Amino acid sequence: MARQMGDSHRRFLQTMMINGITDEHSVKALYQYCCEVNKTPHVPDKLDEFIDTINSKLQAMFMQIRKGMSEVDGHQYYVLVNMAETNITRMSSDYADNELELFRKIVDLTVCSENGKVSSTDILNITDTMTTKKLKKSETEHLLSRLVQDKWLCEERGEYTLSARCIIEMEPYIRTMYQDHLKVCHICHSLAFQCQICENPTCGIKIHNPCVARYFKRRTEPRCPSCDDFWPHEIPEVR
Repeated sequence: MARQMGDSHRRFLQTMMINGITDEHSVKALYQYCCEVNKTPHVPDKLDEFIDTINSKLQAMFMQIRKGMSEVDGHQYYVLVNMAETNITRMSSDYADNELELFRKIVDLTVCSENGKVSSTDILNITDTMTTKKLKKSETEHLLSRLVQDKWLCEERGEYTLSARCIIEMEPYIRTMYQDHLKVCHICHSLAFQCQICENPTCGIKIHNPCVARYFKRRTEPRCPSCDDFWPHEIPEVR
């Protein structure tokens, strides 16, 4: 039987509603703060149970606090997700129809790419295929800045990737729309866009870059965890 929500749970939820997405370190600090302010026991290893109590009450409102990993830094993030809206229309209150169409095309390009990245040049080029009002170059650049600021996309050196928020919130939509293009990490079993792939044609497992870094950290000779073939890719450092 689920525990009852207390003031500490409500304060935690209110902060999550304001923040939208929060990294694991901040969530743990918030959990401690909410417990201390409301004079309830703070048990560090009971965070998941604390959030489960909140989620049990959010279920009736089709909402949930979900956790996922950033493909950029490998850190865990928590997001308050509206489960009733599983596609890009959830963003309609913040973006115009033509902006949403372009974002949908960016997601399409990213999911179907080999490395989970799309260049700013490619994004500017796909504006020519828009069926709604075409965005000008300056408008496209402004939209990209907003999408990064709102934490839907990440940008590095002119290349864009799906953010942790985007992957966590849009996972049902992505799994439904891109079944033939989905890659799943062999280690953490989550969706993988920026990943390394075993070159054995009979294997071909995918592993997130951060998961690669952690898995091979203390192994002198990197070998595929599935087929045991030599892993030829460069092993990234653990961030």
